[in-house]
Amino acid sequence: MASTEMATRPPETGDSRARAGLLAVLRNAWRSLTSMRTALILLFLLAVAALPGALLPQRSLNQRLVDQYFTDYPAIAPVLDRLGFFDVFAAPWFAAIYLLLMVSLVGCVLPRTIEHAKNLRAAPVVTPRNLARLPHHATATLDVGPDEAAERIRGRLRRWRMLETKDGPGRTISAEKGYLREAGNLLFHLSLIGLLLGFAAGKLYGYGGQVIVLSDGGQFCNTGILGYDSFQAGLRVDGTNLTPFCLRVDNFEATYLPDGQPESYRAAIGYQTTDDLNAGRVDQWRPYPLAVNSPLRLDGSRVYLINHGYAPRFTVTFPDGQKRTEEIQWQPVDATTYLSQGATKFEPPGVTDEQKRRTSQLAITGLLAPTSSGGKVVTSVYPALNDPEVAVDVLRGDLGLDDGRGQSIFQVDQSKIDSGQLVRVARANLVPGQSITLDDGTIITFDDVRQWIALQISHDPGQDVVLVFAVLMLVGLGLSLSIRRRRFWARLTPTEDGTRTVVEIGGLARTDRAGYGEEFDRLRADLLDIPDTDGSDVDRPITAAKDD
Repeated sequence: MASTEMATRPPETGDSRARAGLLAVLRNAWRSLTSMRTALILLFLLAVAALPGALLPQRSLNQRLVDQYFTDYPAIAPVLDRLGFFDVFAAPWFAAIYLLLMVSLVGCVLPRTIEHAKNLRAAPVVTPRNLARLPHHATATLDVGPDEAAERIRGRLRRWRMLETKDGPGRTISAEKGYLREAGNLLFHLSLIGLLLGFAAGKLYGYGGQVIVLSDGGQFCNTGILGYDSFQAGLRVDGTNLTPFCLRVDNFEATYLPDGQPESYRAAIGYQTTDDLNAGRVDQWRPYPLAVNSPLRLDGSRVYLINHGYAPRFTVTFPDGQKRTEEIQWQPVDATTYLSQGATKFEPPGVTDEQKRRTSQLAITGLLAPTSSGGKVVTSVYPALNDPEVAVDVLRGDLGLDDGRGQSIFQVDQSKIDSGQLVRVARANLVPGQSITLDDGTIITFDDVRQWIALQISHDPGQDVVLVFAVLMLVGLGLSLSIRRRRFWARLTPTEDGTRTVVEIGGLARTDRAGYGEEFDRLRADLLDIPDTDGSDVDRPITAAKDD
């Protein structure tokens, strides 16, 4: 018969053997990928791969530092750039490690979760044949019948999950406690997956950016990326569908200690939510006291106060009598005294000749001291705006505003100065109200100083999901570590006359160092009337054989 079956079995073809081999390779690769060992290795690789992101400047955070690194290390910087070390968290190799880790964790966690779910619903294990082999064991003969002895055990184990079965003339009782330990494991593993999904949602659909807003009425509306000074978009964010809201900075107050260290930053702001804008309530502002570590939360976004500085206001009176006033933020160069540098740029009004317009642009560059020392060299001695003074250079020529290239708002293009397209025409130290007159009759007046604040706007749709699952992970971990899984069995065998019952009990802990010995001693004392310490109970109404 066997030879007939072999004769009629169709021969394997080369294609079927190739498919079988390919399936075997894929099956083995999947098993290797979803093993706990592989997950731990990938987790270690992810930590190592993230190190360059912490040690090297990143383009998504500060392009200026990246440029400075190229200047300082011209030999190695291009190599690191080709490897993606200046944009680590967007590099393909980092994404590959992260994706493999997620697949490995999901493939490892889901089967364990299913197994934990089965254990959570499982009935207690039937009573072993030989209870004397268990770590905890005792035997006694009670002066009661089997029914009364079983009722006594059921009453003592009423909070345990029990299973009672017939065993010849007697019966057995299986009990188990600590099922919430498996529920904790189940909750922990499911929360881990939810946490990963929350992080993924934040990376895909979240965004963040920084913007500088002048105090005393400056406004910002979150309607597009053009309103930001810097913007970091998620992988699925193109900047055209941002959650709209508006902010207005009514006032900013900074207090400092006598040594110049900041004590508090507080900004009185007003805001309008998406519902306010949709309802046309554009003149109604909701007040909020914005402070460091006290962000404004609205419409799924968070607004943080991260920095502040000063913006000098200059008025230029041109020879024909026309005036132009500009105030733009200057950049702090000393975090202790808030000595600031910047460039305020002007174009002459009414000039139609392109060549003349290019050669008559003005830039006021220099230093601003919020509390000046009063010397010939302007320097700041305190960060508060007590005695402001500026040291300015007035440059005239082509600022490159029409070149189509982006340039810093804090400085002019140095190449324009080197090539002679920008020429210094005046230099002076000014306090508010003072002026300087140029050779062509142009008057530049230092009017006043206004404060600005830097805001960080962060939108992360996965933050609530991450928070919920992080808390659930801690709850699940606490349940799995604090709850002890233990088992208890009892075999009740009636004596020949049926008036007495031989009770044999045994216990086993499912986890190491569960402290089950003390609990079993209490069970033994309650059920068998056997003392659990020095044997001083001499009035017990039983004859007992103690074996543990």
